[in-house]
Amino acid sequence: MDRNDGNTRVESPGMKVFMISLGCDKNLADSEEMLGILREAGFVLTDDLKEADACVVNTCGFIKDAKEESITTICDLLPYKTQGKLRYILVTGCLAERYFADFSTEFPEVDAILGTNAYDKIAEALLTLSRQEKREVYAFRRDFQTLCKTDAKRVLSSPVCYAYLKIAEGCNKHCTYCAIPSMRGGYRSVPMEKLVEEARCLASQGIKELILVAQETTIYGVDLYGEKRLAALLHALSEIDGILRLRVMYCYPEEIDDALIGEIRSNPKVCHYLDLPIQHASDRILKRMGRRCDQEMLRSLIAKLRKEIPDICLRTTMIVGFPGETQEDMRELIDFVDDMEFDRLGAFTYSPEEDTPAASYPDQIDEEEKEIRYADVMELQQAVSADISKRFIGNLMEVMVDGYLPEEDVYAGRSFRDAPDVDGLVFFTSDRNLYAGDMVSVRILDAKAYDLIGEML
Repeated sequence: MDRNDGNTRVESPGMKVFMISLGCDKNLADSEEMLGILREAGFVLTDDLKEADACVVNTCGFIKDAKEESITTICDLLPYKTQGKLRYILVTGCLAERYFADFSTEFPEVDAILGTNAYDKIAEALLTLSRQEKREVYAFRRDFQTLCKTDAKRVLSSPVCYAYLKIAEGCNKHCTYCAIPSMRGGYRSVPMEKLVEEARCLASQGIKELILVAQETTIYGVDLYGEKRLAALLHALSEIDGILRLRVMYCYPEEIDDALIGEIRSNPKVCHYLDLPIQHASDRILKRMGRRCDQEMLRSLIAKLRKEIPDICLRTTMIVGFPGETQEDMRELIDFVDDMEFDRLGAFTYSPEEDTPAASYPDQIDEEEKEIRYADVMELQQAVSADISKRFIGNLMEVMVDGYLPEEDVYAGRSFRDAPDVDGLVFFTSDRNLYAGDMVSVRILDAKAYDLIGEML
């Protein structure tokens, strides 16, 4: 049978499929769902490119560096195909969506192109390719009126104890620097019952920590239920046996409400952690960016969060070198970062993206100057982070084990303050064998700028 709904089993030709997932954690969640679709369809998954018959590249197209990485990855696959080691190359994700009409011309070797809202067609694409007598590119995309979500059991891509739970697709904010709405469409929430079912399935596979992600998590449910339901979703997920931690990323400051603050404060499974993509502190630049907050509101929110949840860990991101950003704007940003003492902060230099309003602004900043401003922010934040880390020396922390480093004979884990890949780690010694997902008490003995060092009690 042909697979045309993302759930129906197809007759697989027994091909081995290799997956490359690029970009953000939301892309990773899509990749894992595609792997589930392929496995249920009877395809064989492999982690060795050299033995693969087909390779799926889930691309990122968010900023220039991400696009270049995606293009380089595809180019690196071409020799495998020309040498006859690889039969098919399939491209999905943001780059495929953004340049859908041009992909076949630019990459004639690519056999299938699937838009961001069509990854459920991955098995159908491979099956169609395998049955062709004459080569023809499989190209499919659908509009953004629907939500691409299947019932396939995700295949986790690494043996860790956490997983990303993508609770919504798309974005309605239309910040002037961002191309996401054109690649992902408007905001569409995943129904709560589907998320709870997916979370139960992940828990049954040994997942202990769920990390809620979306382009924006804070307005979850507004499109489906007429009101924000993130707090209710956290509560429902916390009732699942086996789930020990819930973490929320990508919370737009202006959308954080008392219900969410209350759920974080009172629910023992919800990490006292919030990721707030603030992007700048100058009101003038925030307005040019199309952001819906100002510095006074940001300061007020941060003060409220720290009053309501005294041990909360706040992460943020900043963009430097935005068109028209003056030295005075940078001083405002530096002063703000210094005053707020964010626990975690990442900075990016502005990248002009085609078909976004900011790309056409006349007062673009020189690349060299952007790098100087980036270095200034990160140098300050490194000092802030180092000072904050030292405050934990002598403390006991509950740490979830991620893995073991045999060369150094230490375990690596994360406290409630640490999201995977973007934050630090807790490195510690132990007299007994531990496994990923174990929760242990660690006494902190030393601190680096971003990592803590200790011993298990």
